[in-house]
Amino acid sequence: MKYTPRLKQKYQDEIVPVLMKEFSYKNIMQVPRLKKIAVNQGLGSAIVDKKLIDTGIEEMSNITGQHAVATKSKKDISNFKLRRDMPIGVRVTLRGVQMYEFLDRLISIAIPRVRDFRGISDKGFDGRGNYTFGVTEQIIFTEIDLDKVSKINGMDITFVTSARTDKEAHALLKEFGIPFRK
Repeated sequence: MKYTPRLKQKYQDEIVPVLMKEFSYKNIMQVPRLKKIAVNQGLGSAIVDKKLIDTGIEEMSNITGQHAVATKSKKDISNFKLRRDMPIGVRVTLRGVQMYEFLDRLISIAIPRVRDFRGISDKGFDGRGNYTFGVTEQIIFTEIDLDKVSKINGMDITFVTSARTDKEAHALLKEFGIPFRK
Protein backbone atom coordinates (compact mmCIF):
# COMPACT_ATOMS: atom_id res chain seq x y z
CA MET A 1 0.00 0.00 0.00
CA LYS A 2 1.39 3.37 -1.03
CA TYR A 3 1.40 6.27 1.44
CA THR A 4 -0.76 9.29 0.59
CA PRO A 5 -0.51 12.47 2.71
CA ARG A 6 -3.67 13.37 4.61
CA LEU A 7 -4.17 16.74 2.87
CA LYS A 8 -3.62 15.26 -0.60
CA GLN A 9 -6.37 12.74 0.12
CA LYS A 10 -8.56 15.56 1.47
CA TYR A 11 -7.91 17.55 -1.73
CA GLN A 12 -9.00 14.65 -3.94
CA ASP A 13 -12.00 13.58 -1.85
CA GLU A 14 -13.42 16.84 -0.45
CA ILE A 15 -11.85 20.00 -1.91
CA VAL A 16 -12.19 19.17 -5.64
CA PRO A 17 -15.98 18.56 -5.48
CA VAL A 18 -16.53 21.72 -3.40
CA LEU A 19 -14.53 23.91 -5.79
CA MET A 20 -16.15 22.34 -8.87
CA LYS A 21 -19.56 23.23 -7.48
CA GLU A 22 -18.55 26.71 -6.26
CA PHE A 23 -16.91 27.85 -9.52
CA SER A 24 -19.00 25.56 -11.80
CA TYR A 25 -16.07 23.93 -13.56
CA LYS A 26 -16.97 21.49 -16.31
CA ASN A 27 -13.76 19.45 -16.09
CA ILE A 28 -11.89 18.18 -13.03
CA MET A 29 -8.62 19.48 -14.51
CA GLN A 30 -9.90 23.07 -14.25
CA VAL A 31 -9.92 22.86 -10.45
CA PRO A 32 -6.97 24.82 -9.03
CA ARG A 33 -4.32 22.82 -7.22
CA LEU A 34 -1.30 23.52 -5.09
CA LYS A 35 1.84 23.31 -7.26
CA LYS A 36 4.58 24.12 -4.75
CA ILE A 37 5.39 25.85 -1.48
CA ALA A 38 8.47 28.08 -1.38
CA VAL A 39 9.90 28.90 2.06
CA ASN A 40 12.41 31.75 2.19
CA GLN A 41 14.39 33.22 5.09
CA GLY A 42 16.43 36.40 4.69
CA LEU A 43 19.47 36.51 6.96
CA GLY A 44 20.89 39.97 6.37
CA SER A 45 22.99 39.85 9.53
CA ALA A 46 24.89 36.90 8.02
CA ILE A 47 27.19 39.48 6.43
CA VAL A 48 28.84 39.90 9.83
CA ASP A 49 28.38 36.39 11.27
CA LYS A 50 28.93 33.57 8.74
CA LYS A 51 27.64 30.88 11.14
CA LEU A 52 24.08 32.24 10.80
CA ILE A 53 23.81 30.75 7.30
CA ASP A 54 24.75 27.27 8.54
CA THR A 55 22.29 27.59 11.42
CA GLY A 56 19.61 28.85 9.02
CA ILE A 57 20.17 25.93 6.63
CA GLU A 58 19.98 23.44 9.50
CA GLU A 59 16.80 24.99 10.98
CA MET A 60 15.07 25.30 7.59
CA SER A 61 15.97 21.70 6.71
CA ASN A 62 14.52 20.51 10.05
CA ILE A 63 11.32 22.52 9.56
CA THR A 64 10.63 21.46 5.97
CA GLY A 65 12.10 17.96 5.91
CA GLN A 66 14.11 18.82 2.79
CA HIS A 67 17.66 20.16 2.47
CA ALA A 68 17.77 23.97 2.29
CA VAL A 69 20.14 25.98 0.10
CA ALA A 70 21.82 29.33 0.74
CA THR A 71 20.78 32.27 -1.44
CA LYS A 72 23.52 34.61 -2.60
CA SER A 73 23.51 38.35 -3.25
CA LYS A 74 23.31 39.39 -6.89
CA LYS A 75 25.24 42.65 -6.66
CA ASP A 76 27.50 44.79 -4.47
CA ILE A 77 25.88 47.27 -2.08
CA SER A 78 28.57 49.27 -0.29
CA ASN A 79 26.25 50.83 2.32
CA PHE A 80 25.40 47.34 3.65
CA LYS A 81 29.01 46.05 3.28
CA LEU A 82 27.57 43.52 0.86
CA ARG A 83 29.61 41.91 -1.92
CA ARG A 84 28.40 39.89 -4.88
CA ASP A 85 27.83 36.14 -4.19
CA MET A 86 27.82 36.53 -0.41
CA PRO A 87 25.27 34.19 1.26
CA ILE A 88 22.41 36.31 2.63
CA GLY A 89 19.49 33.91 3.01
CA VAL A 90 18.12 30.37 2.94
CA ARG A 91 15.36 28.88 0.80
CA VAL A 92 13.53 25.62 0.15
CA THR A 93 11.02 24.71 -2.56
CA LEU A 94 8.64 21.90 -1.59
CA ARG A 95 6.67 19.77 -4.03
CA GLY A 96 4.72 16.53 -3.83
CA VAL A 97 4.56 14.57 -0.57
CA GLN A 98 6.87 16.95 1.34
CA MET A 99 4.70 19.92 0.32
CA TYR A 100 1.53 18.32 1.70
CA GLU A 101 3.30 17.17 4.89
CA PHE A 102 4.70 20.68 5.49
CA LEU A 103 1.28 22.26 4.85
CA ASP A 104 -0.33 19.83 7.29
CA ARG A 105 2.20 20.66 10.03
CA LEU A 106 1.91 24.39 9.29
CA ILE A 107 -1.89 24.46 9.57
CA SER A 108 -2.42 22.04 12.45
CA ILE A 109 0.62 22.66 14.67
CA ALA A 110 2.69 25.77 13.82
CA ILE A 111 0.10 28.49 13.09
CA PRO A 112 -1.90 27.87 16.30
CA ARG A 113 1.35 28.44 18.27
CA VAL A 114 1.66 32.07 17.08
CA ARG A 115 1.20 34.50 19.94
CA ASP A 116 -1.95 36.69 19.83
CA PHE A 117 -3.08 34.94 16.63
CA ARG A 118 -6.18 36.41 15.00
CA GLY A 119 -5.94 34.80 11.57
CA ILE A 120 -3.76 35.22 8.52
CA SER A 121 -4.19 38.37 6.44
CA ASP A 122 -5.72 37.86 3.01
CA LYS A 123 -3.72 40.74 1.53
CA GLY A 124 -0.87 38.50 0.31
CA PHE A 125 -2.35 37.48 -3.05
CA ASP A 126 -0.43 38.59 -6.15
CA GLY A 127 -3.26 38.73 -8.71
CA ARG A 128 -2.23 35.48 -10.40
CA GLY A 129 -3.43 33.00 -7.79
CA ASN A 130 -0.32 32.84 -5.60
CA TYR A 131 -0.27 33.71 -1.92
CA THR A 132 2.59 34.82 0.35
CA PHE A 133 2.60 35.46 4.07
CA GLY A 134 5.28 36.01 6.66
CA VAL A 135 6.02 34.22 9.90
CA THR A 136 7.84 36.41 12.43
CA GLU A 137 9.43 33.65 14.51
CA GLN A 138 10.82 30.29 13.44
CA ILE A 139 10.21 28.93 16.95
CA ILE A 140 6.51 28.28 16.22
CA PHE A 141 7.63 25.07 14.50
CA THR A 142 8.00 22.11 16.86
CA GLU A 143 11.04 20.87 14.93
CA ILE A 144 13.12 23.75 16.34
CA ASP A 145 14.94 23.06 19.61
CA LEU A 146 14.46 26.21 21.72
CA ASP A 147 17.75 25.68 23.59
CA LYS A 148 19.77 25.85 20.36
CA VAL A 149 18.14 29.02 18.97
CA SER A 150 20.67 31.84 18.93
CA LYS A 151 18.60 34.41 17.01
CA ILE A 152 14.88 34.72 16.25
CA ASN A 153 14.37 34.86 12.49
CA GLY A 154 11.23 35.20 10.43
CA MET A 155 10.43 33.62 7.10
CA ASP A 156 8.20 34.06 4.07
CA ILE A 157 6.01 31.20 2.90
CA THR A 158 4.65 31.30 -0.65
CA PHE A 159 1.90 29.03 -1.97
CA VAL A 160 2.05 28.67 -5.75
CA THR A 161 -1.26 27.44 -7.13
CA SER A 162 -2.63 26.75 -10.59
CA ALA A 163 -5.55 29.12 -9.90
CA ARG A 164 -6.03 31.92 -12.40
CA THR A 165 -7.58 34.43 -10.00
CA ASP A 166 -7.06 35.41 -6.37
CA LYS A 167 -10.65 34.41 -5.58
CA GLU A 168 -10.04 30.83 -6.74
CA ALA A 169 -6.74 30.62 -4.85
CA HIS A 170 -8.37 32.02 -1.69
CA ALA A 171 -11.12 29.40 -1.90
CA LEU A 172 -8.55 26.62 -2.43
CA LEU A 173 -6.38 27.65 0.52
CA LYS A 174 -9.42 28.18 2.74
CA GLU A 175 -10.61 24.65 1.94
CA PHE A 176 -7.16 23.32 2.89
CA GLY A 177 -7.73 24.89 6.30
CA ILE A 178 -5.61 28.05 6.27
CA PRO A 179 -7.20 30.31 8.92
CA PHE A 180 -7.80 33.62 7.13
CA ARG A 181 -9.08 36.64 9.07
CA LYS A 182 -12.83 37.15 8.96
